[in-house]
Amino acid sequence: MKIKVLIVDDSALIRSVMSEIVNSQPDMEVVATAPDPLVARELIKKHNPDVLTLDVEMPKMDGLDFLEKLMRLRPMPVLMVSSLTERGSEITMRALELGAVDFVTKPKISIQSGMREYADMIADKIRGAARARIAPRSRTPQVASTQLSALRSPLISSEKLIIIGASTGGTEAIREFLMQMPSDCPGILIAQHMPEGFTTSFAKRLDSLCKISVVESAGNERVLPGHAYIAPGHSHLLLVRSGANYMTRIEQSPPVNRHRPSVDVLFRSAAQAAGKNAVGVILTGMGKDGAAGMLEMREAGAHNFAQDEASCVVFGMPREAIAIGAAHEVGPLQALPRLVLDHLAAQGSRALRV
Repeated sequence: MKIKVLIVDDSALIRSVMSEIVNSQPDMEVVATAPDPLVARELIKKHNPDVLTLDVEMPKMDGLDFLEKLMRLRPMPVLMVSSLTERGSEITMRALELGAVDFVTKPKISIQSGMREYADMIADKIRGAARARIAPRSRTPQVASTQLSALRSPLISSEKLIIIGASTGGTEAIREFLMQMPSDCPGILIAQHMPEGFTTSFAKRLDSLCKISVVESAGNERVLPGHAYIAPGHSHLLLVRSGANYMTRIEQSPPVNRHRPSVDVLFRSAAQAAGKNAVGVILTGMGKDGAAGMLEMREAGAHNFAQDEASCVVFGMPREAIAIGAAHEVGPLQALPRLVLDHLAAQGSRALRV
């Protein structure tokens, strides 16, 4: 059975190029295209597509309004097609909060040639969306997660680190995780598969919601308790040691597992720089990026956690890490922050007894 795709975009050129890309894949087909959400609504009823691609900014009905109604009344995998602009990135972040699985960006220069260069990425994202676990959305806004109590241990906060990797579905999983972190939590480094230009908006959004400080890493920062550093979309993020301090480093070396930033790169650097002082967390995502790096973390003495299948949007990266024995514990997303902090508190207690 082929993946049935409905393309919604006000640009006839984008509809044509996207259709060409999708129909060139052996495992998917375009069942219809629509120039606006009103037409799309009828086509959804007629064709029952597996995946919807949706332009961020649409005529007749705002794309976000349409997405909100769709996820509440007829939940389905939605892949946003976004312009690489500040406004586009902010709208895209909001779309992910409303339930969109993932997004692709429209090229800046030649849309037609650029979209064709992105064919493999677009096809992969459609496959990931088709596998995604979609939950119905309530009209009532979600209540923010209860923030966990402070660690009350300067030793834990300054010596330990939390290292997070995620991909498809990861923006919301990371938000859920960070919103529970107390202000004195250990420093956190994050690699989320996301293109350049979107990590800035992502970090700003999280910083406005969380008790801790969240920034897009610029490199050469001292890693401080109560701070989270997100890999910029154009670079790998690494953890390095400088004397008694942990520091960030960003570099534009080649992609790893087709990704830059790569979770494997971050996890491997944590294994080398922090060893047993690191706690690894691998969240929802398609593919296997992060599994090998997490195993290196475990072998270096780190304690690792993986998100369980039931709470993942796509159970790819965690499954791969679990399969090779890289994770010590597996748990639902909602419980992972508590599991991580409980582990750190227990380590602190043992250290004090010694």
